[in-house]
Amino acid sequence: MASRSRTALPQVLSLSLSLVVLLVAAPALAAAAGFYERFDVVGSDHVRVSNDDGKTQQVALTLDRASGSGFNSKDTYLFGEFSVEMKLVGGNSAGTVTSFYLSSGEGDGHDEIDIEFMGNLSGDPYVMNTNVWANGDGKKEHQFYLWFDPTADFHTYKIIWNPKNIIFQVDDVPVRRFKKYDDLAYPSSRPMRLHATLWDGSYWATRQGDVQIDWSGAPFVVSYRDYATNACVNNNPAGGWPSSWCPEGTASWIDMELDAAGLGTVAWAERNHMSYNYCADGWRFPQGFPAECYRN
Repeated sequence: MASRSRTALPQVLSLSLSLVVLLVAAPALAAAAGFYERFDVVGSDHVRVSNDDGKTQQVALTLDRASGSGFNSKDTYLFGEFSVEMKLVGGNSAGTVTSFYLSSGEGDGHDEIDIEFMGNLSGDPYVMNTNVWANGDGKKEHQFYLWFDPTADFHTYKIIWNPKNIIFQVDDVPVRRFKKYDDLAYPSSRPMRLHATLWDGSYWATRQGDVQIDWSGAPFVVSYRDYATNACVNNNPAGGWPSSWCPEGTASWIDMELDAAGLGTVAWAERNHMSYNYCADGWRFPQGFPAECYRN
């Protein structure tokens, strides 16, 4: 669902949006590198970089009804720990989608790990959508209403991706685990780039597309800061673990699995804040749920 929306990002750029302010901290792997050394930008004429000292970059991406923008890492990664602080669009954010995700590219067999935020009418809670695509197989969404106002201050969102599982965290609280099973598709061989975007998702994001963006509220602003990654770089198009270069500190996440306490917070999030679970959507899967639904 979300991936199809981004398949035509250059076309999305011609649709809409307003203003994104990105505060990005340099990753440990390239602490001295400038923003343009580490990232490619979509819509370069809408980008302004300041304080590009290799430690803390402030990047303003201008987005309006005629054009949107985003950025993605030059490096590709095969497993890693990725985090960013974000402050989401305030007020009436209906129709907007803010993303922080990994993708191996587009196409029928791509892999992807998503965190996306679907805006809503003023006073209504934001929806955080998490999804996993493996070998082109998606439709694995868990969605949550956040238990705080994500527009009032910065909060940390993290993806931990290793050969055993994918863990989604909010302010260091695990809210979802997607486990690897040897006989089921799992993103484990295709290197992925990191992406961040803000775009017009009016046709699906808010109440299944019933609520469109109110452009009288433009410009919209999302802030990103303190981006950090501890990940294995793999710029070999063929992928494969032997082609990876892993930095010091890899041991802290490469074998990480949730303990009883972590699984407890996942259960808490599911019980108190989950708004959608693909493993409970019988209308979407009339022939039976995906195999992992019977094992988790």
